[in-house]
Amino acid sequence: MVIKVFIATQSGSTAIKKKQQDVLGFLEANKIDFKEMDIAANEDNRKWMRENVPGEKRPQNGIPLPPQIFNDELYCGDFDAFFNAKEDNGVYAFLGLAPPPGSKEAEALAKQQQV
Repeated sequence: MVIKVFIATQSGSTAIKKKQQDVLGFLEANKIDFKEMDIAANEDNRKWMRENVPGEKRPQNGIPLPPQIFNDELYCGDFDAFFNAKEDNGVYAFLGLAPPPGSKEAEALAKQQQV
């Protein structure tokens, strides 16, 4: 499984750049393997991202903005969903990955399974 983060390297929006950096920085810091998929330099990446973001997750204008996160072909979510998962110590579940032993997420999962 490969986490794919669709980004725009040529974005003029500082808000988008900051969101992209937040996602990529978190993945790097937690040693989660991922692949950057640039939608600014690669039309195929842009087309694939737009076609694979589920309809109910698209903004009102219909064009999803980066960053968009996938686990292989499975849509995980956008920055807001990632941020909420991070705040709830649920990023690994959000990404469809098993949490590493000893992490807050693994401990919370173990407690849920004991109940």
